[in-house]
Amino acid sequence: MAKAGKQSIQLNHDIYLQSAYSVVGPLESEGPLKNYFDKTYKDNYCGEDNWEKAEQRLLQDALENTIRKGNIKKEQIDLVLAGDLINQTVISNYVMRDFEIPFMGMYGACSTSMETLLTAALLVDGGNFNHIIAATSSHNSTAERQFRYPTEYVGQKPHTLTYTVTGSGAALVSKEKSKIKIDSVTIGKVIDAKQSDPNDMGTAMAPAASDTIIQHLKDLNRTPDYYDLIVTGDLSKQGQPILLDIMNDKGYSIDKVHNDCGLMIYSDDQPTFSGGSGCACCAVVTYGYIKNN
Repeated sequence: MAKAGKQSIQLNHDIYLQSAYSVVGPLESEGPLKNYFDKTYKDNYCGEDNWEKAEQRLLQDALENTIRKGNIKKEQIDLVLAGDLINQTVISNYVMRDFEIPFMGMYGACSTSMETLLTAALLVDGGNFNHIIAATSSHNSTAERQFRYPTEYVGQKPHTLTYTVTGSGAALVSKEKSKIKIDSVTIGKVIDAKQSDPNDMGTAMAPAASDTIIQHLKDLNRTPDYYDLIVTGDLSKQGQPILLDIMNDKGYSIDKVHNDCGLMIYSDDQPTFSGGSGCACCAVVTYGYIKNN
């Protein structure tokens, strides 16, 4: 691997997305992307007897089927990188008890899917690992016990809130040639937007998103029209317009190529406020819809 510009890394080897799998809950299975997910559940318990076990089921499904679709044996997986929204990433830890595969827990909240994916790509490119799975999960009824307006708060949620996606996505990264190649990675910075409303995370995240995209383009000497799609994870109805305004002000118009996973996963008539969010939001849209298009 080689440093490219200020914040990007160009991979030295051909690194590929060998396989991927997405599984979602009932609300997600009724949205506009319903035909692109590998598996859907019709109730939030996913055949289990509590929410936490339901989320474990989602992640287990994603891991097992990513291995199956990759046409390799479990013993060939060198490492699993996974995380979730629950304290101490307990969902990922509990699921990994049954796999007997080396595991590293990673917490990036809603960025966990891309954080695990880029780390997997860098590790495989470094030559010490051959097959790594990057995975994450979230469940509306586990996460919203403590995030956003917690369920127990019993208060009316403001329209600026996003809705935690119930689902899990996983991807197998290796040097086995496939249709999807990971060419480079760009790691963003913390940008403090001085936004103090905890019920509007889209507005808070938009400046960091714009900064990362601009730095990526500068580092790799590219323009927005190089890409068919520039996608963010969960800026929501609040954050996407701000992102586009900042990009236009900086001379990098992405209006024609940008979309947001949180806006793609639900339709406007679903009760999800400003759109989807959570670890699974970016994961299931990327490994389900985007991968297959």
